[in-house]
Amino acid sequence: MKRELLTKALKLIPLKLPIIITGVRRCGKSTLLKLIKDELKLKEKSYLYVNFNDEMLTEFSIEDFQKILDFLNEQEYSEDCFLFIDEIQEANGWEKWIDRIKQNYKIFITGSNSKLLSKEISTILTGRSVNLNLTPFCFREFLTFKNINLDNWKLDLKVQSKIRAELKEFLEIGGFPKRVISKQRIVLSELYENILYRDIISRFNKNITKSIKEISAYLLLNPSSLTSLRALSKMAEIKNISTVKSILDSLESSFLFFFINKFDYSIRKQTQNPRKVYCIDNGFISTLGFRISEDKGKILENIVAIELKRRGKEMFYHSEKNECDFVVKEGAKIIQAIQVCSDLTKENKERELNGLSEAMKKFKLKKGLILTYDQNDEFKSKDKLIKVIPLWKWLLE
Repeated sequence: MKRELLTKALKLIPLKLPIIITGVRRCGKSTLLKLIKDELKLKEKSYLYVNFNDEMLTEFSIEDFQKILDFLNEQEYSEDCFLFIDEIQEANGWEKWIDRIKQNYKIFITGSNSKLLSKEISTILTGRSVNLNLTPFCFREFLTFKNINLDNWKLDLKVQSKIRAELKEFLEIGGFPKRVISKQRIVLSELYENILYRDIISRFNKNITKSIKEISAYLLLNPSSLTSLRALSKMAEIKNISTVKSILDSLESSFLFFFINKFDYSIRKQTQNPRKVYCIDNGFISTLGFRISEDKGKILENIVAIELKRRGKEMFYHSEKNECDFVVKEGAKIIQAIQVCSDLTKENKERELNGLSEAMKKFKLKKGLILTYDQNDEFKSKDKLIKVIPLWKWLLE
């Protein structure tokens, strides 16, 4: 099955820059490299694949990079062959090596750590690389895997019925390819432990392992919620606030969680306010303790955050007297306000509209969007047009 990022990756090849593909472990980065190789119909000795997760490369050193080039020469690979380098964060000193050879080869790199996107690496590569982020299956890819033809979904009511049924499962199991294929919950339990120990706990003193686990578990149990360093410090019994910040940074750099700021024109004020936390995949949330029935609205909001991130949107939450779940920034302007709830009812309509209307008024928006589980409506509120759209329709746009 083709991934949606494939087309974008292929279009970037003519730039002749290293293409860095990042994302959480097991989201399909290695498979994407294979899809690129197959799509280009590369023959033997026109590409080399190196996986730094391989046990045989555990002791790989900076000096060993030259052996890769020696191997290419000895085996008479084509001069401008493709290099597919998987999970490169496991190798030390790779940045300078890539910078040295980038003019001679077409290079694709994958990694499970967002430090691959850091300013330090951009500096080493003299600003000459392209970054792509891969997530687990989005809803469209999930449906494609389930062999649901989406060509005429807007007109075919039978297909729409199938889509609604699949959304329920997608909310529960998420989009990690192996989880979708195997249907086994243990896949995500083991992956979560792998990420936690290899990408996060290993960076800290063993004495705070328990605290790290508690913070991660708390975030999983409270998706779409506000978080503050002081509250987490007290909960995890870590006195040093900077240690808590480092833990959150590691959780984010492993792509397990991501955070959004409260919007403010002042960057300093943005960083002073509590952030909202989201998990990269709903499957982790449902597998490791949170029940969708407890608050479906939080699960829907988590899905919306993942999708906005996947679409490359710059997003914030807005909060004054009321709260709006998402405001989307493009350039210097806020261009969209989005509210998310399970169902828009008589009981919650005023609250949801107040938060949305406040953001629309603040940013002079004429239209507002409310995403629900399966409602479709359109009405005016205080001379503003409000569209209510089912989540499944929005995810397929």
